[in-house]
Amino acid sequence: MKISFSTFSAPKSGIAVVLAAEGGKLSDDGAEIDKALGGAISDAMKVADFKAEREKSLDIILPKGSGPDRAIVMGVGKTEELDEAGIEYIGGAIAAAAGKIQATGLTVSAALPGKSDIEAASVSARLASGIRLRTYSFTKYKSKPAKTKELASVKVLTASVAAAKNRYGALDAVATGVHLARDLVNEPANILHPESFASEIKKLSKHGLIVEVLDEKQMKKLGMGALLGVAQGSRRKPRLCVMRWEGGKKGEQPVAFVGKGVTFDTGGISIKPSGGMEDMKGDMGGAACVTGLMAALAGRKAKVNAVGIVGLVENMPDGNAQRPGDVVTSMSKQTIAVLNTDAEGRLVLADALWYTQDRFKPKFMVNLATLTGAILVALGKEHAGLFSNDDKLSEQLAGAGQDTRERVWRMPLAPEYDKLIDSDIADMKNIGGRMAGSITAGQFLQRFVNDVPWAHLDVAGTAMDAVKSPINQSWGSGWGVRLLDQLVARHYEK
Repeated sequence: MKISFSTFSAPKSGIAVVLAAEGGKLSDDGAEIDKALGGAISDAMKVADFKAEREKSLDIILPKGSGPDRAIVMGVGKTEELDEAGIEYIGGAIAAAAGKIQATGLTVSAALPGKSDIEAASVSARLASGIRLRTYSFTKYKSKPAKTKELASVKVLTASVAAAKNRYGALDAVATGVHLARDLVNEPANILHPESFASEIKKLSKHGLIVEVLDEKQMKKLGMGALLGVAQGSRRKPRLCVMRWEGGKKGEQPVAFVGKGVTFDTGGISIKPSGGMEDMKGDMGGAACVTGLMAALAGRKAKVNAVGIVGLVENMPDGNAQRPGDVVTSMSKQTIAVLNTDAEGRLVLADALWYTQDRFKPKFMVNLATLTGAILVALGKEHAGLFSNDDKLSEQLAGAGQDTRERVWRMPLAPEYDKLIDSDIADMKNIGGRMAGSITAGQFLQRFVNDVPWAHLDVAGTAMDAVKSPINQSWGSGWGVRLLDQLVARHYEK
């Protein structure tokens, strides 16, 4: 889809989009378009009793020869209550309205009705970003795709063309990262497995990322017994991928992001029930987010040094699979009694986190993982669970979540919970019992971060089969890319 920006002039053809505030007040530019059409838009709004509530739209077919063939009036609600994420959602709602009428092109008047503290350039760029995010689809395996027209071009009319282009450039890079993360989560596990996932990551080197891929032999040499134990039941060989973006000062500590990449999770010997197991192709949602984030940072030339690390395995139950009761030795030399082979993601992250803090000495680490069903019981699909050893990092993540509407909710960590994963025969066990399952998983991970500021995001409810929104209708949501990009942009770029 081509998105362009232009100075305002009343469109002479095609489909025009104008914004209206609650109560039906058009923006000044929208009123000018309406005037050029002899009041056709305002008349239609009155007849339809259109209230212009946020993200509600009115489709108007216009008389021939009067200018545009059609107009979409998009409600923004109360203008003074809008934030940038809300404007992005309105952009998504515009794309949805265009999809209903199979529009191939739009001219969008980006002027807001009423007063707003948000700059015109930001409004224009966010509307465009919302449109791009919403138009994602994953249809590559349809032998006969639906014969629907797709939105191919969008012209955004704005008072600040140069600034809007500049701001959209960064948002476009983030949207590209989100789409990549969605693609990875949506791929079936017979196509996306550890080796092919690593191959996709290697392709990112053309965008300026430095990519390294560690194979099984290299991980054995490093002592990654926890990660390798998960992988040993699969014919697909594990990989650990390292992505580096060096956009900051030379030698400056990087920020680090670590993702769980279980490309399919049967549960291993502790096999899952068959109902819904097909969703376990998405058990690499954390790794998908980290990959999309690193692509976004490189795409927008972020002024930061960043490291993204993903541990890629497949958890299968063959004759060589690890058994409940096995003891493995992690890269940290800590031993783990594996009581449940379906609590495998934390084993992958144990070695990935240790490797990250040991090699890169980062300012902080944020890991993402579709780790526990228990977080769905606690928080549903509206928030990701946040566990952290650092108040400052937690507050920064919470703020970025509010800004992007990829929200997090902090959960407790405490010595009392940590005792639940002590083991009689090893340094720890990989499950803590029926109660506080998400918390004991967080306590387990904390044993592998030393004193590095760290946060664990349990994204089991948000990375796949998530709540639909105006900017996402996909099963694979790409959740976390926008959140973490905002964290970096607001607090760690110079």
